[in-house]
Amino acid sequence: MSAQKKVAFYTLGCKLNFSETSTIARSFQNEGFKRVEFDEVADIYVINTCSVTDNADKRFKTIVKSALKQNEKAFLIAIGCYAQLKPEELAAVDGVDMVLGATEKFKVTDYLNDLTKNDMGEVHSCEIEEADFYVGSYSIGDRTRAFLKVQDGCDYKCTYCTIPLARGISRSDTLNNILHNAKEISEKGIKEIVLTGVNIGDYGKGEFGNKKHEHTFFELVQALDKVKGIHRLRISSIEPNLLKNEIIEFVAESNSFVPHFHIPLQSGSDELLKLMKRRYLKETYTNRVEAIKKAMPNACIGVDVIVGFPGETDELFLETYNYLNELDISYLHVFTYSERPNTEAIEMEGVVPQKVRTKRSKMLRGLSVKKRRAFYESQLGNELTVLFESENKEGYIHGFTENYVKVKTPWNPELINTLHTIQLTKIDKDGLVRFDWVKVPTVN
Repeated sequence: MSAQKKVAFYTLGCKLNFSETSTIARSFQNEGFKRVEFDEVADIYVINTCSVTDNADKRFKTIVKSALKQNEKAFLIAIGCYAQLKPEELAAVDGVDMVLGATEKFKVTDYLNDLTKNDMGEVHSCEIEEADFYVGSYSIGDRTRAFLKVQDGCDYKCTYCTIPLARGISRSDTLNNILHNAKEISEKGIKEIVLTGVNIGDYGKGEFGNKKHEHTFFELVQALDKVKGIHRLRISSIEPNLLKNEIIEFVAESNSFVPHFHIPLQSGSDELLKLMKRRYLKETYTNRVEAIKKAMPNACIGVDVIVGFPGETDELFLETYNYLNELDISYLHVFTYSERPNTEAIEMEGVVPQKVRTKRSKMLRGLSVKKRRAFYESQLGNELTVLFESENKEGYIHGFTENYVKVKTPWNPELINTLHTIQLTKIDKDGLVRFDWVKVPTVN
């Protein structure tokens, strides 16, 4: 009998990619493959790619090299957003044997009849218009929390973004299937679920493979809140125009949804928001933040922002900087604008020099550090609940409170994936928060 074949996975990019990698990995395990770590010898290496930043493109080649170092005869498969957008480019990378596009990646095991190395990567990718069906997925086994995919694709036409080209139209999982997956996750003893998708506030669209809506995102939130055994539900990222008051009010009173929102802003200038074709102006964003803080004074609010978009003058950048500085938010995810083929923005005037982009990015990252520190300071003395992670980080175990304060305490493996009430006491040198146990955990 031949030895069991081994498969290893590497994921670039977002939480959605992590949830899809896990689902694809389970399909390999169902076919009798053994999953191993990426730095171990495997027969097949699957790399789930991302196209959001320049860096992800460059990292792909490095990851391919590291896989071939483990086993030069291994069969290498590229999947994900970059594989959909530039399949030929990835297929031409030395050592890549197969590239699967947006619809093919979930059927990857169907393509594995022959694992002989190819001189040139074989491409199976559809026209993105064909990516109109939905594959539900969630990740577990990798972390103490699970990423549950509820929606895929996007109908928005932001001028800097290739995601609609890489993932197709907005479409959703059925409510029943999401609830089934959530129950499955809770039965595995996982305490926290993060809802993920490309544009999750758009949930409901395409639930039946067409534009017909049966459910809304609000109804999904209400239904998930009733699932037994889930201690925490977190909304990963939601557009400000889709974050309705009813959702904010529901989360504030909810059994399991935590007071943490991540809301993309992209620019604090109305002029640039219009150029980006975002579906709101600054006033809407301010209203969302105020509504959250009114309903949940201790809520954590994260913000996505892009620097260096074409037409961003010094004045417009400072408008964004000052706006964010005044706003009651907790941290920033800063993206440096990078030109993407087949987007409107690539044709725009007012290109910002790379050096200026880097400087602006540094300024906003500095502001993020200041904001996070101020938010952590505002939480000192509060009693909160922590969920501990699974890694030993230099003799400490880390965890997150419901409102996303990162805490640490000396390593104790028995705390992994457990929830405890704590009182935050001080901020450590590394910026993480120390605490007192409100009730000392009983450790055997």
